[in-house]
Amino acid sequence: MGEILVIGAGGQLGQCIKKVIADSGRNGFVFPEEGQADILDTVRLEELFKTAQPKYVVNCAAYTAVDKAEDEPELAKAVNEIGAKNLAVLCRSFGAILIHISTDFVFEGNEVKLLKENDEVKPINVYGLTKLDGEKAIIATLASHIIIRTSWLYSEYANNFVKTMLKLGADREELNIIADQVGTPTYAIDLANAIVDVIESPSKEFGIYHFSNEGVTSWYDFAKAIFDLNGNKIKLNPIPTSAYPTKAKRPSFSVMDKSKIKKDYKVQVPYWLDSLKACMKVLKSTNQ
Repeated sequence: MGEILVIGAGGQLGQCIKKVIADSGRNGFVFPEEGQADILDTVRLEELFKTAQPKYVVNCAAYTAVDKAEDEPELAKAVNEIGAKNLAVLCRSFGAILIHISTDFVFEGNEVKLLKENDEVKPINVYGLTKLDGEKAIIATLASHIIIRTSWLYSEYANNFVKTMLKLGADREELNIIADQVGTPTYAIDLANAIVDVIESPSKEFGIYHFSNEGVTSWYDFAKAIFDLNGNKIKLNPIPTSAYPTKAKRPSFSVMDKSKIKKDYKVQVPYWLDSLKACMKVLKSTNQ
């Protein structure tokens, strides 16, 4: 089938894909070091493609510091748009299919409705805008693309909301958590499994897809579930977004409809709380 090249292998999702592959004993996946797979270094990137001759390329590399992007728009644009286009150009040259990870932040999120792939996009921060521009660059460059938008990603790897809450919960007796931003947490292991399912599926449908876990919650309820599962006795105060101003605005409601990926690729989508329990079990077993 040719190699499956995972770009951004050292990041949260990349490490989750690596774990899924290792646990299942699959072959054919290549996880290059960051120096080999810098999506802004087209010369070295082309060398990597020549060596791997990939059938699929999974792009997990991204600039994801949402607030910092407001101060570094050029860097965010370079990684999220230009880097994505560089991969699309090489995939076109080498006949590879590109699976690219995007975000719910391409939406404004001011309506309470399940967001479909063809709904209007209207980013309200630099990060969301650069990710949308990356989507557009891929679509304009490469027909054989699968763009997967996800949301509120967490896992036992890298920095994320779950690990931040556990760290704060060990030091504090009380926390204020935003209660009026609603979405769906996504366990990166579940997203990794979905990506593998897409690659191994006999279906070859291209375009934009949505994947997060099932269900709906707020950051406050997400935090409460984390502490309840961990046994923390901590006071949580629900607060409005206005009480915790950040440089970048966030969507108020960004729950995505997963019907399309379930229909086209028969992907299983676990409920967010079940997946959180699975992640917490791993974190406890590894003393993280």
